[in-house]
Amino acid sequence: MNALPFPFHGETLHLMPSGALAWPARRLLCVADLHLGKADRIARQGGPMLPPYETVETLDRLADDIAATNPAEVICLGDSFDDLAAAQDLSEALKARLTRLMAGRRWIWVLGNHDPGPVDLGGTHLADHTAAPFTFRHIARDGARAEISGHYHPKARIALHGRKITRRCLLMDDTRLILPAYGAYTGGLFCDHPDLDRLMGDDAYAIVLGPVPLRLPMPRSSIRPARRKSST
Repeated sequence: MNALPFPFHGETLHLMPSGALAWPARRLLCVADLHLGKADRIARQGGPMLPPYETVETLDRLADDIAATNPAEVICLGDSFDDLAAAQDLSEALKARLTRLMAGRRWIWVLGNHDPGPVDLGGTHLADHTAAPFTFRHIARDGARAEISGHYHPKARIALHGRKITRRCLLMDDTRLILPAYGAYTGGLFCDHPDLDRLMGDDAYAIVLGPVPLRLPMPRSSIRPARRKSST
């Protein structure tokens, strides 16, 4: 497993090639923005017909990460389902598979802006969750410290072998982490977008996903809003 270890607030965290975040000392695995059922929701609302395999692909990836890390606790950082109907329409086979992944573990559903609220799958449903020194929530808050969130689906453009490619990334500074979206059909916000530029401190960097995650300075917006200064 080519996870990239890095320090954050006195703990060593591992970013996995999938976009999951592992905390080995706590036996904790964290994922953000699964958006299960997104293809069904788009079709239901009259959008393009996408192959309806993203839920299976996302759960395949999650099963692999659970097998690799054997977590005692799993945190899903909001927008785990694309909407209420997506949660209700999950097939019995997929519900059974998800239930098997949850078995024997503390499973926390952090609520997101797409989430329908508690669903009949077990686990604990929270607005946010604290596992010292970290606070896990869906959307980053100004002034927070040691915060781990999702929501923005950050991605970066990088040059590789003479061509530019786009990849999902984790954003990090001395105050917060913003995780990449984990779901198979999720889009994203480029990390030089002014909203992300405002949230992240001057020392921020991006860890770009790939077979081996790559760390680089966070690309910044050419429109320079008043950004938060790094704390010391």
